[in-house]
Amino acid sequence: MKIPTTLKHKPVIVSEDYDKIDGRNENSDAKGLSVGLAQWNDRGKVDVSAKVWRYTGEKWSRQSEEMPLHRVLDLAIFVCRCQLYFREAYRHKKLYDEINPQIDRIPLQGGAMNVAACVDNEKLDEDIQLFRDALSKDDELLGERLNRLSAILKEMGY
Repeated sequence: MKIPTTLKHKPVIVSEDYDKIDGRNENSDAKGLSVGLAQWNDRGKVDVSAKVWRYTGEKWSRQSEEMPLHRVLDLAIFVCRCQLYFREAYRHKKLYDEINPQIDRIPLQGGAMNVAACVDNEKLDEDIQLFRDALSKDDELLGERLNRLSAILKEMGY
């Protein structure tokens, strides 16, 4: 399916037919990915963004997500840190440290991204187990993508 080019986000590089590889989502409404000029650009100020394009079968969805590229990378960093955490989470009775729920503090831009168990979630004990199980179930799916990402990062010199 062709990604629209007449909307506010202006695609520059696209990955169409993303729904065919969107994880376990056989009938995914995420039809494409793009990087391009952000929809929030003002005159004289240009930002780039990434976008997941969703199509309901009738029209392009308002649930399509557009994110600044740094946020896409922040999300990738966050996901990787979570996966790393769950490799050792079994060491905690409830899969997290009740006394110190902070998992990590990742330095970024003179500040830090805090990563912690969400102790405000009343059903955390149940939800964290469900999350761990789902993460484990998707290990092969995520592992393939992480291997690709690792190879590209190495090729880029990182």
